[in-house]
Amino acid sequence: MRIVYMGTPSFAISPLNALLQTAHTVAGVYTQPDNKAGRGKALTSSPVKSFSMERGLRVFEPRDLRDNNVRDQLSSLSPDLIVIAAYGKILPKEILAIPRWGCLNIHPSLLPLHRGPSPVMSTILEGDEIAGVTLMILDEGMDSGPILASKA
Repeated sequence: MRIVYMGTPSFAISPLNALLQTAHTVAGVYTQPDNKAGRGKALTSSPVKSFSMERGLRVFEPRDLRDNNVRDQLSSLSPDLIVIAAYGKILPKEILAIPRWGCLNIHPSLLPLHRGPSPVMSTILEGDEIAGVTLMILDEGMDSGPILASKA
């Protein structure tokens, strides 16, 4: 199976590493573009980009997923599946339609609790005594697709 992976922070490295241990092919990795960080505002790569480059994976850093060139580039990778973990961008329906078997999202909360971009912070601020991870099928909504599995 050909998989395209999308993720950005260090949280997203472990799932990518797990995929690399399988017989599946990681056809490409999408992550946020380099940005300025720290006191010196040095241009900094995302943890997923650094991890991927060290392993010789093809890395893509599109600024706009609605760009036709980005869609064509992703289509050319012929993904059977897209796996997302804390990518930081909402996938438009044109992107969701590309992989043959759809898109899976690894979300760091026990959905339906704490949908959205800051689930870990929300879990802490809400005083939840239990945290977890959810695997879901991605749809056009905000973490609203069918839940496949959750683990506290």
